[in-house]
Amino acid sequence: MYDNSYGVIETNSIPDGYLEELAQGSILWSDKRLAKVIRLRLLSDPGVGIWDVSYCDGRLVDGTKVQVILPFHQLRRNFRGDFTKVINAQIIEYAKKDGVYAKGLGIMDAVSFLL
Repeated sequence: MYDNSYGVIETNSIPDGYLEELAQGSILWSDKRLAKVIRLRLLSDPGVGIWDVSYCDGRLVDGTKVQVILPFHQLRRNFRGDFTKVINAQIIEYAKKDGVYAKGLGIMDAVSFLL
C-alpha cells in the first residue's frame, strides 16, 4: 500500500511506461480474444460504501492493449476484515453469470485501489 503526499492511499500503483501505451479499442470481458486483464482501477472515498470502477485494461492474445468492458461499474465495499475477499467474491459472481473464468484472466491480481 502506498500513501503519497496528496493524502491518497493506493495499492498496485501504475508502473512506469504504462500510460504511454494507449489502448487500441475496447472489448467485452467475455470475448475469447481477451487473454488477460492487466489493470482494474477502483476508486472510493473514506466512509463511502462502494468502489467505483475507474477503468479496466487488458491484453488480447496478440498482445494489443485494450479497454475491457465489464458488466459492473461499482462494487460493494467492506469496512471490516479483508476487503479484497469481498471484491473478489463479487467479481467471481459476475464472471459466473457471463461464463468468464476470472482467475484465468488474472483480474483479481490486476486490481488497484485508490482511496
